Formats: sequence, C-alpha cells, structure tokens
Amino acid sequence: MFWIKKGIPQCEVHPIFGSLTFLQKINPGTWMASVYNQYSHPYVGIWVFWRPGLIVNCPNLAHNILVRDSDNFRNRLLSTDTRDKLGTHNIFTANDPLWSAIRKRLTSVFTTAKVKNWQDLYRSKSADLVFRIKSDNKKGVKINLKGIFADYTTDIIGESAFGIKCEATKTGSGALRAMTKEFEKYSTYRGIQWCFIFFFPELADFLGFTFWPKHTNAYAVKLFRMIVKQRGGYEKETEGKKDLLDVLLKMKQNAIKDNQNVDEMVLISNAMIFLQGGYETSSTLLCYMIYEMAYKPPYQQRVYEELKEVKNKIGDKELGASDLSELPFFNAIIKEALRKYPIMGWLDRTSSREYQVDEHLTIPAGTVVYVNSNGMHQDPNIFPDPMEFKPERFLPENMQTFIPYAYLPFGDGPRSCIGKLFGMFSMRFGFAAIISNFILEPFPNAPAPNDVTVERRGLFYGPGEVLSVKFVPRTEPLF
Repeated sequence: MFWIKKGIPQCEVHPIFGSLTFLQKINPGTWMASVYNQYSHPYVGIWVFWRPGLIVNCPNLAHNILVRDSDNFRNRLLSTDTRDKLGTHNIFTANDPLWSAIRKRLTSVFTTAKVKNWQDLYRSKSADLVFRIKSDNKKGVKINLKGIFADYTTDIIGESAFGIKCEATKTGSGALRAMTKEFEKYSTYRGIQWCFIFFFPELADFLGFTFWPKHTNAYAVKLFRMIVKQRGGYEKETEGKKDLLDVLLKMKQNAIKDNQNVDEMVLISNAMIFLQGGYETSSTLLCYMIYEMAYKPPYQQRVYEELKEVKNKIGDKELGASDLSELPFFNAIIKEALRKYPIMGWLDRTSSREYQVDEHLTIPAGTVVYVNSNGMHQDPNIFPDPMEFKPERFLPENMQTFIPYAYLPFGDGPRSCIGKLFGMFSMRFGFAAIISNFILEPFPNAPAPNDVTVERRGLFYGPGEVLSVKFVPRTEPLF
C-alpha cells in the first residue's frame, strides 16, 4: 500500500518476494524493459522483498539522481557491513566512506594517457586473437565467441593490471583465465546467491553467501599474495604507478604512513572486481557485436573501408588508439552494441536522506532507486526501431538530437564506470583486428540476433546460449 497511497503505479507484489518474482526466470535487464513498456510513467514503485524501491524511467530524473543530487545517491543497496569483505570492499560494491577513498586512489590508473600507454599490449593481444581464429579455422573448430573474447580480455587485464604474462588468447587457458572461467559458471544455486546479494544483502550475509565462489576467493588470495611477493612485498616502495597492482600497493603504504589501516582484503577485492568487470563487459559486447556483424555484410564492408583509409594514411606505422577513436562508423557500431546490449540493464542507488523526486513524490531515506537504462535504450520514442541494430543513429550528425541521460551504457556521475576507456580500447582493437582480417558469416539455422536468448540466472545481460559465426579470411587483410 506504500506506493499506492502516494498515487504511484506499483508492480504486482508477492507477500514474500515483493516485486522480484521474476528472478531466475528472466534476466533483470529484460524485466526492467518490460516494466518500462508496461507503465507509461516517469517512475514505478516496486518492493525489493520487504523494502520499498523505485524504478526511474525518465532521463531528467536519471540526471538528477546520478549527477545533480549524486551526493544523496552515493551508495548501493549492497552493504559493506558484511563478513564477505572480499566481495564487498571494492569500487563497485562498496559504500561511502570506503568507496570515495578507493575511487580517489584508482582514478589515476584509468586516465586517457595511461590507457593509451598500453597500446602495444592491445596490438599484441589482437594479433594473438587473429592467430587463434586462423588456427581454430584450420582445425575445423566452431568458435565460441564469448569464450574466445573472454580469453582475449582476460589476457589484456592480466598483463596491464597485474603484470602477469598471459597466453589465454592463443591457448584458451592460464592462471587468470581459470579464475574468469569460474565467474562464468551459472547454476541455479549460484543465481540464487547473487539475487540475495544484490537485493537482500542482510539475508545473504546471514546465510554466508559470497559475491564470488569461496574456492575462487581462496585461489585469488593465493595468486594475489604470490604476485605481491614477487614484487618485494607490501613494504617495498613502488616506482611510479605502472599498473593497478602498483596503485593498490601504494594505497596500503600511504595508509600506513597516515597511521591508518587498509585491509589486505580491500586490495584483493578491487583486483578481483577489475578482473571480472573488465573481462566480462568487453567480452560480452564483442560477442554480441561480432554476431550482429555476421548478419550485416554492408556494415562489415563499411567498417573495413574506414580501416582501409587508416591503413593508407599511416602506411607502415602501427595502428594506434587515436586512429581508431576517430573512425565515425566504426565507433558507431560499438555505441549501438552498448545501447542494444547493456551489460547491466539498470543502475542502482540508495537514497541517504529523504528526497523529493518531483512535486508529486518524496521518498524516505533508505529507498533503493533503479535507473531503468535498458528501458530507455529500448524506448522507440528515444531510439526509433529500438530492436533493430542501427549504428547510423550514433553518427556525429545524428547525435545532436539525442535526449541527454537516455543513453547510459557506463552509467554517469561520480559512480560511473571507472574502466570505461580501458574497455573501449579493448573492444576497438579486437573489433578492428577481426574486421581487418575476416569476413563474418552466420551459420545455417543459427538464431537471428533478436532471437538469441538472454542468460536468465545471472544479473549481467549476456547471451543464454553459445554464439558462433564463420570467420572467412579476407584476401586483402589490413592489420
């Protein structure tokens, strides 16, 4: 009755699960889009078990919550007052004041200059990707897109963030890849754990559920300590800030100087979330993007022609990050993939204080708010023919009429994705390498892009089935 008394439309409510009866049946991002379509209202009331929640369907309100009034929406529903320090003491899950301290320290890792310094690594791993595809083609292997791109993105993160030599792109295996493969295992039990962690953290803590599987946690701690030991231990001063691990070590050293304590679990937690967040998002987007391209030969050719112009311009020079950043249609493809396939279909925040949403509604402190990014991405009034893959909408001349804050693939405001640039460059180099070397074709009887199922047990918006395409070698490869 809470929302009804306020005159707010409310989703159907179960006496125990509240509005969350869809969990484990359909993906939360899919459900968000259905709520958006069902209720023509700027916001909709829901119940997160026994806690009131609000789904925001309006770009203007999204701006207010994520940016203008972000000081009141710094925190997520996930709690840091938990036994699972490894799962909750990182930049994604932590709340203030821990979150602010972590964000301040990690920002230096993800500047444009720092990310561009890893260009040699991007080039090397994208070359390994081409080598692996050619090798698998010769063996007659039907390539699992999500799997091979997860190999690729895991390698990039392993070498750039932790200084570990990784060969998963070539071989399909490795120490870090073994860990990311554990992240990919969706079971009903694991799905239930994640549901409670994200939507009922108090019960998850009581039941001893952990953000990552316990055996994965043990493996991560062992691996992290081994790498730190190889670098001389926690006390050895780092020379500059070369990678994420250097920054994490420096964070602990500076805290000691200030008579403060940074728990080792905070360092390992942030290393793990960067590994999962970095590999999962980029590999999933590359998977969807390449699958779409197999059904769009004219788009493939247009991207190839753009890359060919770059090749003619730079000659024998190596392909650079700046070269790829300047290609309008190439980047429009990536932006459209981010619109149609947002990795998480919502952005959650919790109101720290009583908050006036508009002249009609004031919500109490503690209300969890979900910005419905997937709903807005699929709104035909914002993006005409939203289920069609149309990169032309993201060409510079067409973006002048965009509604601000209706497109939120990386969130916005202080809690936007800190690794956005890192992920974009990983996708750009991988995408460029594939289109430069292969023509993509669909397999007979494969599902069309709009018929691909979405993983229902997980929270990320990933494919619920193995996706594959034919990689036909080009007669005139570019890079």
